[in-house]
Amino acid sequence: MKGKKIIIGVTGGIAAYKTAHLIREFIKAGAEVKVLMTEAAKEFITPLTLATLSKNPVLTDFFNAENGDWNSHVDLGLWADAMVIAPATANTLAKMNHGIADNLLLTSYLSAKCPIFFAPAMDLDMYQHPATQQNITNLINRGHTCIDADSGELASGLIGKGRMAEPIVIFNEVNFFFSKTQSLAGKNILITAGPTHELIDPVRFIGNYSSGKMGYALAEECKKRGAEVILVSGPVSIEKPNGITTINITSAKEMFDACMHYFPKTDIAIMNAAVADYTPVRTSDKKIKRKADDNDLYIELKPTKDIAAELGNLKKESQILIGFALETDNEEKNAAGKLEKKKLDFVVLNSLQDKGAGFGHNTNKISILFKDNNIKKFELKSKAEVAIDIVDEIEKIVSDK
Repeated sequence: MKGKKIIIGVTGGIAAYKTAHLIREFIKAGAEVKVLMTEAAKEFITPLTLATLSKNPVLTDFFNAENGDWNSHVDLGLWADAMVIAPATANTLAKMNHGIADNLLLTSYLSAKCPIFFAPAMDLDMYQHPATQQNITNLINRGHTCIDADSGELASGLIGKGRMAEPIVIFNEVNFFFSKTQSLAGKNILITAGPTHELIDPVRFIGNYSSGKMGYALAEECKKRGAEVILVSGPVSIEKPNGITTINITSAKEMFDACMHYFPKTDIAIMNAAVADYTPVRTSDKKIKRKADDNDLYIELKPTKDIAAELGNLKKESQILIGFALETDNEEKNAAGKLEKKKLDFVVLNSLQDKGAGFGHNTNKISILFKDNNIKKFELKSKAEVAIDIVDEIEKIVSDK
């Protein structure tokens, strides 16, 4: 944490008193801290207390009414290495989710280019309300880190979940993040994502339901850990990630060509894309019209090249190759077959039998099959969290090589 620049956002909850201890942890670790407070937060702890602990003036307004000094939310967002919102009330979580910018803390949040951490704190029923839970889920899916609330006695006297996590827990989460940040520094990682579209004519194609969300989450996670990432993406509606070289392709052949080009200089390849297994033998350059006789239309297909298998044959001892298997039956047997046939270091299995997993969802439920026949199973999680689990397993292989 030494030298890291941390914004701590304090919102209007009774847990604000704990934020004083959190600031002390960051200062003791050598971080530079700036505190942003909402007006409501000042009712629970004074700016003077937090300014003294942080060794910086506390910022609450866009400008100083006495001298006109401007507190630029843009500059704050660019300055920080991380932003930690603790406590994060239900009101602030809702505004973060919906992009409402009615105070300096929220405008700085919307301007921030750094990782965001938030620690919810509120009463039991507010925490359990579907709106709050959806706001938290959406923020996690946006790539933010939720430091979950604890259970215990609340300010209302009720017993349940809603207490802000202890300051040392929040500090350790941020500290762990930065300890991982450079764990893949110097590594070149190739990731495929999304579907491929195999053209039948100018307006029709053979494809699948892949959204690309899992591959993009993996790319973001690898980037966070310091890797240089090449993302080869099929047609998706996801915004291009910042700081990641993205190669947009349409067909399986184009994805194959891109992977063959980049793989020789790759340390780790993660084959997440849902590549079409077959493509039309012939493609019409004009839209195929319905015929007057209404006879059946037959499209002859030929197999596409198996990208993971081709890379497996080319793989050097120093390279790591990860595959994915989306199955509907005999899941573990089929995934194990791919692991061996394609010479993968491990294969990530998800099943369409699992609710909330597979194409189109913001969540996924995976199992990882390793070369030693071990299987590691995970619970249903957001795809951002699944990406963390997968990259953690990749790092274990990197450390063993």
